Parts: sequence; structure tokens; C-alpha cells
Amino acid sequence: MRPRRLKKTHGLLFPLQIRGVKIALVAFLFYCGVEATMGLWGGSYLVRARGLEPATAAVWVSAFYGSITLGRLIAGFVTLKVSNRALIRIGQGIIVGGVVVLFLPLPAIFALIGFLLIGLGCAPIFPSMLHETPVRFGKENAQMVMGFQMAVAYIGSTFLPPLFGFIANATSLALLPLFLLVYAALLLFSSERVNALLATPVHAREADSPHLA
Repeated sequence: MRPRRLKKTHGLLFPLQIRGVKIALVAFLFYCGVEATMGLWGGSYLVRARGLEPATAAVWVSAFYGSITLGRLIAGFVTLKVSNRALIRIGQGIIVGGVVVLFLPLPAIFALIGFLLIGLGCAPIFPSMLHETPVRFGKENAQMVMGFQMAVAYIGSTFLPPLFGFIANATSLALLPLFLLVYAALLLFSSERVNALLATPVHAREADSPHLA
């Protein structure tokens, strides 16, 4: 007689047992680190490191958020023909390009270009990662996993910008592009790591899923 398999009880931390969820949370953490750090410290960076007037810097930060809004509007149409994974990768590439522009010793107008590029790069990443959740981890787990993703997103928005502020206060606000590059690199690594972990077909992964054991 075949032994009966017992189904594990879904506890509060059950989503963390699902393959790929932990590293996916890292991606949410550092995406929010990029967006929130840029939004909070971008104006101060322009004033202290680039010598702009505060009013001008405020307009450029507004342009950063405006580019996120415009980018998400565009992404809403593009997603009909482009996969979420492709949009995430494109966004990450644009962010890195924008940060590189900030690094270069170019006239101040190029800093605005960098701000706009980073905003456009940020635009598709967060919604695309959320849309990928049922695909990556199964529809039955999506709601629980999204709860963890939103919690980690808030942690990233809350703690990573102050971390930069603490270090910048002891050193220089000119380090902003470096921090953004580190956050973007960790976002890229964790996102691609999730793709690599979940590269096997869904039915093959389900055989190892803890909630089926």
C-alpha cells in the first residue's frame, strides 16, 4: 500500500520556503533603494555636489518622478508585446546608463539627463516584478508572496535612503551615483538570480515545492 503523504501546514513564514522567494525579496529591497534614495537625496546632490540653485534642483527632482510616471504609462502599452522579464531587464539597463551619466564630469544639464534616465528605468521594474509573481511562484502562492514583497519594499524605502544619508554626512553627497550603482548592481544580480533559479519548467519545480511535500 502506498504511504499517504502529509501536507505541510502553511505558516506565516511559509512563502520564504518557496524556491526563489528570498532572492526575489532582495530585488524588491534594492529597487526601492534606488528609487527612494534618488528621490530623497537627488536634490541635495545637485545643490552640494553640482552647485545648482535649490529651486532648480527641486524642478529636476520633480522631473525624475515625472519620468517614472511617463515611463509607467509607456510600459503599460509596451507590456502587450514585451514580457515582464524583458521590461525588468530594459529598466535595469536604463538605470545603469543614467547612473553612468551622473558619474561623468559633464555639464550640469547632463545630470538632468541622468535623472530622467534613472526615472524611466525605474518605471517598469516594480509593476513588472509584481506581475511576474504568479508566474514565478504559482497563483496559489502569489498573494502571500506579494505581501512579503510589499513589506520588503517598504523596508528598502525606509532604511536605505537614511543609510546613504548617514554615510554622506560623514563623507560627501558626491557619493550618490556610487550608491545608486551599487543598489542597481544588487538589483540586477538578484533579479537575474531568480530567473536562473526558476529556469526549469513550472511542473518540474512543483515536485520540489515544500507545500506539496
